[in-house]
Amino acid sequence: MPGIPQVGIPAPQGVTESDVEEYLKLKGLVEEVAEDVYKAMGGNKAAGTRVRKAMQDIKNSAQDVRKRMLDIRDQDEPAPSN
Repeated sequence: MPGIPQVGIPAPQGVTESDVEEYLKLKGLVEEVAEDVYKAMGGNKAAGTRVRKAMQDIKNSAQDVRKRMLDIRDQDEPAPSN
């Protein structure tokens, strides 16, 4: 599984790269904006604008990760019995 080692922890048996796709996208977005964060902290207003836009994308991506985690949780839970 070529993409999973990027996460830095061993993947449980049966987990595929598509299972962690949203997380890897989120991680990439955070890494991409790092340089602009430092520029913005140094007073670069254009970098600040880029950071704010990136933060909105990160927020949306984090929501996708959250939804995926709920989907995984719900797949693993047995149906309630009446």
